[in-house]
Parts: sequence; structure tokens; C-alpha cells
Amino acid sequence: MQVLLHNHAIAIGEHFRISFQRTLRIPDDGRTYPLPPGLGTFPILATEHLGPCVPPDWRGPHSFLISMYQREALWLGFSGSGWPPVAVKVAIGTVNALSGRIDEEGLHADPQDYVVCPDQLWLDGINTGSASIRQFVAMPLGLGYTVEAAMTPQEEVGGIQIAVFEPKPGAIPEPPPTQDVLHTAPARFMTSGGTMGLGAGGHIAQKIYPDRHGIGVWDQSHAGRICIHIVNSLVYREITGTAPPPTPIDATTYTERGFPWFDLYEEEHADVAAPEALTNVKTIADRDRETGEPASEDGIDVDPSQVLPIRRPHDRP
Repeated sequence: MQVLLHNHAIAIGEHFRISFQRTLRIPDDGRTYPLPPGLGTFPILATEHLGPCVPPDWRGPHSFLISMYQREALWLGFSGSGWPPVAVKVAIGTVNALSGRIDEEGLHADPQDYVVCPDQLWLDGINTGSASIRQFVAMPLGLGYTVEAAMTPQEEVGGIQIAVFEPKPGAIPEPPPTQDVLHTAPARFMTSGGTMGLGAGGHIAQKIYPDRHGIGVWDQSHAGRICIHIVNSLVYREITGTAPPPTPIDATTYTERGFPWFDLYEEEHADVAAPEALTNVKTIADRDRETGEPASEDGIDVDPSQVLPIRRPHDRP
């Protein structure tokens, strides 16, 4: 499928677009929180245009780069033409975000290792079942914090891999059914130390919707694939020679919403250190307890009942 980068979103094929949305890190305190707000998109760069500082294996035409601060988390925003639907696989490094297994070619139904858009408008983390996910939080590779490190003995790859599959010709009715197809959507290189993967953060209430069309409708002989590399602000400067894009998220953003602010988040001033498999994945807090040197400090007790749920509109760009 054709892959195009436009306005900080990536179009894969004719019917699907993905953006990477900034948001707040949810406390990993054992409680389940509402969907956090979208606070703007992460700027995306095509790595093939970034020059000699980019690692050779990052230079493919479908390879992209985003920079994240430790103060941020992200969620994946899905959009497009709305019909026909598409199947989307999400892997964090080498681990499928929905099945918890090493990601393989093609789609699988048991357990389902993909989502269907437009039923699924966004994905905030790894599937942990019981209508909840654990938030995507960027963490350094090689320190045992990523989901990859917890799930596989292989060397961490990091980043996010996306694969999109369209329906087989004639497998889905045209035009779409008369009912609203969104009705089931939820309300709402260089320096290896700076290359990042995704760890399992706090619990967020979010459903992963089953494929109501059936796995047989998807054309698995063709797919559109992209790889998103995640770096911290220091490595971004090394690669691009420019300052990283600013973030609107600061201590005030957290306190306004009743969330704890961690000193770790000021990384620019210092070095920055569902299936059953995913349900029990080692979280960032678990790794903190193992090392005895926490990467964050839960210094403020937050009552989730006092945190105002911020709904995301169905028609956001």
C-alpha cells in the first residue's frame, strides 16, 4: 500500500490514517483511570530524509521518527475514510500489543491480534482484558523497563510497528450499512541509550473491540507497513541537529488534572535513566521495586473519582 506523511499523520493505503497523540502519564497505582486527553500530535519525521546520523536500518521509505519526553505518554489515533473498514496490527518492538505474543506475519483470530477501524478509534496501550489497557509509556532500552524486555529474551527492538490490511474485493458490502459504523467506539539511533521502547504504564478504562466482520474478509496477501522509532530529546538533537519539538505538557498540566508530577520528567536538565501474558506483564512500577531505585516516585495520592474524564470527540482530525 502507498504510505504518505502529511500534517503529522501517516496515511497507509486509501482508507486509513494514524496519528500519535501526546497525553499525560497515568499513575501506576493499581487503579483504573478514565481516558486521558489528547494534547496535540507528536511531530513525525521521515527517517530517509534525515541524513547520515540516522542508523542504516532506520532509513527505509516507511520508517519514521518521533521524539518523546519522559513527562509524556502517547495514544494512537485512527482515522480515514470510514468505509470500507481496515484491520490494524500494532506491535511494540517485537511484541503484539493485543495478543502479547511475538508478532508474526498476517492476522490471527485466537487470540485476536488486531483491531478493526473505524470501530476502534484509538488505542492507548497494551490489552490487559476486563475492558482496560496499560498505557503506552516510552522508556529507555536495555534497562528492563519495556514490554519487550519483560516478554522475550531477545534483544529489544523498540519503537512501534504498524501493519494495515484492507478487505478482499467484495468481502464487505458497499455502501456501508445504514447504522452509524462508529456506534461501538469508546467515548472519547547514534546513542543507544536514547533509543526508546514502550513500557506498561497505568491502567486506563478502554475496550478492545472484537472483529465483527470475521478474519476471512481481510486480504492478508497485501499489507501496508510502517515503523515508528522513538527517541528522547537528547538523541533527537544528535540525529537532526535541531532542538526537539516542544511539548505543551508541564507540571501545571498535571496538577490541573489532579495527577502527580515527577521530577524525572524534566529530562532536558539531566540524564534520563490481555491475554494472560499482557495482563501480568512486568510494569514500570514492578521494575522499580526490583531494582530498588525507582524511575519515578508516587508522591501524591490521586483519587480517580476526582479526575474529570475528558471525552475525545469522534470527529477529531
